Amino acid sequence: GGGGGGGGGGRAAMGLEFACAGPPGGRGRAPDVRAALEEAGLRGQASWVEEAEGPRGAAGARPAQSAVYRVREPGGSAKRARVEALQVHGCTTLFEMFEKSVKDFAARPALGRRPVGPDGQAGPYEWMSYQRLGEYVRHLSNGYASLGLGEGARAGVYGPNCPEWMIAMQATNRLGMQCVPLYDTLGANAVEFILNHSEASVALASADKLPKLAEALPKCEGVKTVVYWGDVAEEALAAVRAVDGIKVMSFDELLEVGARAPDVSHPPKPSDICTIMYTSGTTGDPKGVLLKHSATMQTIETLCKYLSTVGCELGEEDVFLSYLPLAHIFDRVSEEMFLGVGGAIAYWQGNAKRLLDDIEAAKPTIFCGVPRIFDRVYSGVKAKIDANIVKKALFHWGYHQKLGRLRSGAAQAHASWIFDQILFKKIAAKLGGRVKVIISGAAPLAKHVEEFLRVCFCASVVQGYGLTESCAASFIGVPDLWEFQATVGVPLSGVEFRLEAVPDMEYYPTSDPPRGEVILRGASLFSGYYKRDDLTKDAMDADGWFHTGDVGEIQPNGSLKIIDRKKNIFKLSQGEYVAVEHVESVLKKNTLFDQIWVYGNSFENFLVAVVVPNEAQVLAFAEEKKLSGSYAELCADDKVKKFVLDELTKTGRAGKLKGFEIAKAVHLTAEPFSVEDDLLTPTFKMKRPQLLKFFKEQVDAMYASAK
Repeated sequence: GGGGGGGGGGRAAMGLEFACAGPPGGRGRAPDVRAALEEAGLRGQASWVEEAEGPRGAAGARPAQSAVYRVREPGGSAKRARVEALQVHGCTTLFEMFEKSVKDFAARPALGRRPVGPDGQAGPYEWMSYQRLGEYVRHLSNGYASLGLGEGARAGVYGPNCPEWMIAMQATNRLGMQCVPLYDTLGANAVEFILNHSEASVALASADKLPKLAEALPKCEGVKTVVYWGDVAEEALAAVRAVDGIKVMSFDELLEVGARAPDVSHPPKPSDICTIMYTSGTTGDPKGVLLKHSATMQTIETLCKYLSTVGCELGEEDVFLSYLPLAHIFDRVSEEMFLGVGGAIAYWQGNAKRLLDDIEAAKPTIFCGVPRIFDRVYSGVKAKIDANIVKKALFHWGYHQKLGRLRSGAAQAHASWIFDQILFKKIAAKLGGRVKVIISGAAPLAKHVEEFLRVCFCASVVQGYGLTESCAASFIGVPDLWEFQATVGVPLSGVEFRLEAVPDMEYYPTSDPPRGEVILRGASLFSGYYKRDDLTKDAMDADGWFHTGDVGEIQPNGSLKIIDRKKNIFKLSQGEYVAVEHVESVLKKNTLFDQIWVYGNSFENFLVAVVVPNEAQVLAFAEEKKLSGSYAELCADDKVKKFVLDELTKTGRAGKLKGFEIAKAVHLTAEPFSVEDDLLTPTFKMKRPQLLKFFKEQVDAMYASAK
């Protein structure tokens, strides 16, 4: 599908006008980060954070806590910035900011798409102006009002990123409604749960999502209207129309209704909820995170301030490539920010195989990604270079020359001008050649991949950290300074953090370096989980601290490194969460597994397992297959390993585990995990850090052999 960005553009997308000149081309001004930091009085400081409150000892059930830290503000000491509603150009809500941009940047390009021709090939980007975007948003919000929707009503939006998605979301802001985004990868059950739980009245979807939506709708009594965009298959449309009590309209039809209807708007207040964003549930159902306009605006304001401080101020020349899901807070905040400053947003085609083609066509200036994407870029470039012996030798020479200079403190622009020209500019062109800064989020970026990006893409690379509950951006690195390598940087202005001890995992804020659970406070935090006060109380303490569940380590310069996950819930490199205790409990239903420890981390995209198999069943299998050897010897036999892995896979599928929750490799051991070996607690709970240390060699071997 073309036109509408990945949703199968066709008919509906044809109704939108893309007749604006594109954003300015050319290399653009490369940011001089170090000069900007010098001007802000931030160069050469020993620590980028300072203490705002002292540490607290353990008290009752509450573990010991570190001091409270805030970022050092430009020009001197940290200011207490926990305000309810910061202002971006005098605006306090997303609606105000969007309306101001439509007025101030009327003739500039706002949204871009690549029309797809009859041959299936995408053409150059075409652009919609801010003025035209403002008209469509006004018409759609009037269309919402004509359906009886108003303040506080919820609209579910289901489909890949595209201009229609953004118009649908901005129209909810204009009417004081709440947007309920649905990941385009969700199945019918999750769609049904979210639409019901959020009490959505209208569902907007790309045409290719109608079959799944039709499956969910019979159990979604609150949804009265379905609006779709893109070329639609008649059978999919018929399936939705067959659901009792559902009105079905195309996006174009609702725009036309709104164009003829009276103009209605209900400007939201800063304290109003703008979105209920459902997190991908790890155990049980997804949680609806309530975010206010003020929280989102706080994040946008502090991101703009951060970019200005490091010399990367956004403006008319800037382009953002939209491909990370708009249903995720990382992309939502990024796109709202770009519209707030008059930048341009280029939507991808919705096809991962064509992503690099879209990047080269869009030529973004800020590139946001997740480790899984950067891992693919790294693997792709490395494979091409390794295929030619001469190129490989030249590349490695230049690579290590520049890497050495960067490590010794050289600025990106001066680390290796010659090799940039003859080697790395060609690689940088893969990202369009205009990128000023690369931002990685969602999971830790592997050290070797971050180094590769810094060397080869001739741009600053930073990692960021945040959660849906903290409105995405809580920490971010400082560009072009090697001291921030492999960290998530320092807190953004207005964000406070401290570390809380996790005694069970032996993490203490009093250790050197300080370690503990990262807890956050500030105006960008969420307002609770919708209809789940119990979960809200678990996550947010009486002093207003949000407990992230992530374990951090404070570096000498005040930056933060994420090193672990509390409660044994972790994220794989593709962004999927795994509740490992749940996975193990499903597998333990099979009596073949006397003991099983499942492991994964955010640098890998699959799980591995160490199993103590049942001796009697192993010996019985050996007898059946005519294998010889003792129990311990059989544990090293490849046929026995395959038997155990097959049983694990079968048990996982029977227990309804997702594909990424099923281990792809196993190591068998005849020695049970024991208290004596420090692998179990006195109450026989597994000590995971110790298990990893004990089986580190086997874990590394499993990952190497399974790739």
